[in-house]
Amino acid sequence: MKTLVEQNVVEELQTGGDEPVRLYVAACAERMAPLFIALRTGETGRETDVELYTDSVAGLWQTDRLLSDAAERAHLLDRFPELQSTEDGITDVVGTYTFFACLVLRYVLLANGSGSADHAVSCGHAALTAMGMLDQNIAGAAFQADEQRLQTLSASGNAAGIWDASMAAGRERLRAVLSRVAKGTR
Repeated sequence: MKTLVEQNVVEELQTGGDEPVRLYVAACAERMAPLFIALRTGETGRETDVELYTDSVAGLWQTDRLLSDAAERAHLLDRFPELQSTEDGITDVVGTYTFFACLVLRYVLLANGSGSADHAVSCGHAALTAMGMLDQNIAGAAFQADEQRLQTLSASGNAAGIWDASMAAGRERLRAVLSRVAKGTR
């Protein structure tokens, strides 16, 4: 499968070792987190899902060690409604972006637990795909280009400023999705 992740990022992930992979995926998860946490908070029956997501993202920033229960968290995440196949598929804005947020976190947890560059690249690809869709639906948006820039920074292995930049990017994504929801667009 051809991936949207830039080749230099893939090479960094393949040669950098476990800690840079964990930094890269933690940053990807942080940027996508608002799209799940904010959009599902307050939804009846989703309290434990939001808690699992929130706790997972927080734990991922300890990049010097793996999240001891990453595989268990991934297994629990697989049960989220967003990752279940349905006859009609996903047809709404909130469902689309919460799906991508869950898919990214799934790959993040797998990469964190294994140090696998392949899982990290899949995580990055899912985030880039989501941002590409957002760009297509908002005139003049450049979310995918920003995601590529942040992935390059994250893959460098230098943690300085990545958390702040990822938090800011996540808030911007959420604002964009909420503006689409408010307008009633798909």
